[in-house]
Amino acid sequence: MPRRVFITVAEVSGDKHAAQLIHSLRELDPTLLIEGLGGPEMAAAGAIIHRNTVTRAAMGWRGALRAAEIYGILRWTRDHFDKFPPDLLVGVDSPSMNFHFARAAHERRIPALQYVAPQLWAWAPWRMKKLRKWVDHVACILPFEEDYFRAHGINASFVGHPLFDELPPRRETPATERFPNRPPVIGLLPGSRKSEAQANFPKLLEVAGRIREAFGEAKFLVPTTAGTHPVVEQLLKSRESAAQPPIEVGQDKFDAMVPRCDLCITVSGTATLHVASFNVPMIVVYRANPIVWHAAGRWLIPARTFALVNLLAKNTAASGVTGPGGHTVPEFVPWIGSIDAVADLAIESLHHPEKLEAQRRALSQLVGALDHPGASMNVARLALGMIKNPQEAGVGIEP
Repeated sequence: MPRRVFITVAEVSGDKHAAQLIHSLRELDPTLLIEGLGGPEMAAAGAIIHRNTVTRAAMGWRGALRAAEIYGILRWTRDHFDKFPPDLLVGVDSPSMNFHFARAAHERRIPALQYVAPQLWAWAPWRMKKLRKWVDHVACILPFEEDYFRAHGINASFVGHPLFDELPPRRETPATERFPNRPPVIGLLPGSRKSEAQANFPKLLEVAGRIREAFGEAKFLVPTTAGTHPVVEQLLKSRESAAQPPIEVGQDKFDAMVPRCDLCITVSGTATLHVASFNVPMIVVYRANPIVWHAAGRWLIPARTFALVNLLAKNTAASGVTGPGGHTVPEFVPWIGSIDAVADLAIESLHHPEKLEAQRRALSQLVGALDHPGASMNVARLALGMIKNPQEAGVGIEP
């Protein structure tokens, strides 16, 4: 009988990472039966998708409302594991969901691999005990994470960042005239989840209006995902007016649009590293409910740096400083209240192109240490090693 790998993802980026992993697994072992919970990318890569867990991805209180749906899927998965136990469970990112599936696998003596380590070094350190108990190996995508998790008694291997398996191999800046020799092009990045776009994009539009007042010929680009595109289109349609700045929207056009930008205002997440990989300056934002943040968030989350590029710089002592708070890129997380601080900073940066250029150089230095493909193949080798020997650590990892 073919060996079975069960993969679980909860959002768009995880779906992409899982698809790349599936291609690598098939390259190493074409006989594998690969199934799981995911989205269209996994399906296109050849996996059997039992439930779509990607389209309605959410965070915060919207994510909590989705819990009932996830628990229903979890019940189905437990039953499926009992009838058709896989040789390995691979949870991709999204620890809030994947810890539950790892526990179900652990209870059935199915080895579990967590691909993309939970950021316990930044938040929720109390989950370390659960990770140690339910997950057999953690595939880390940030260089400093391997030592951190091993110091806490967890099998961990740095495999590289999957983003660089998915990016175009050549990412030169388009050979066209650039700002300030032409009007600025601003990227408005609403995130990959529907809930993120609903919370952030209306305010991003307000910031765009302010920029348009200062730079009358500014243009705006909005790359979307399948989950965020309807939200963006609906908001733009509802706000159509003569005063609306020119906005170009493109679903799944991130790699085409971002290199054209002189500045991106992006929701926090993997998108920050994605933008950095093109050496495009950015301002990072993330809207939060002020009541929830002040009542709980600020006490439960010890980190005061949230943007991925800033976390990387902080933990690798790389790159320079251009933004407030000692950050490589300025971040407003949580982004509560008025848009003025974000709009003012964007306008100031455009009035001083040398600051944008300094950030470009800092991002180039930061990304250089990670900018090489191979993460997906490293995880595939690790996965197959765990199938042969669930206790084996660091199988097949290449630098």
